[in-house]
Amino acid sequence: MMKVSLKRKKQYTTLLLLLGLGVFTANAQIISKNAIGIRAGDNDGFGSEISYQRALGNATRLELDLGWRDTENFDAMKFTALHQWVYPIENRFNWYVGAGGGVGFFDNNNINANDEVFVVASGDIGIEYNFKIPLLISLDLRPEVSFNNDYSDGLDLDAALGIRYQF
Repeated sequence: MMKVSLKRKKQYTTLLLLLGLGVFTANAQIISKNAIGIRAGDNDGFGSEISYQRALGNATRLELDLGWRDTENFDAMKFTALHQWVYPIENRFNWYVGAGGGVGFFDNNNINANDEVFVVASGDIGIEYNFKIPLLISLDLRPEVSFNNDYSDGLDLDAALGIRYQF
């Protein structure tokens, strides 16, 4: 076993602290306190969402979306809540990842039936650009697992473009 001197241990500790500070500083960014806009995407039918983001810290936020979906088989309305972690890439580009869930109801167009409720577990991964003006544009992928077989047969992937005003 190799012996490390006390001086070398102090050097390693100092190096690790500096690296940790560098990583912390790189991830400590300012994200907009509030952002509101539209998220438009497609998973088995075009849909749009009113989207609101609220900063929870320097690099985390809560995203709340109220959306509509329209397909040949059903019309649906869904509320989704996601906790997101935001990481800088370069300049005004960021990437983010999140997790959460949602609840909604749908009307099956093929059957004369009452509205049915569904629940989803959601993930989120995306990229965004923060303009110098208070505008944020994003592109993300949201995998969702539905817990109502009449609404969905399991995993859906929702790709969407978001445009939000920051304040």
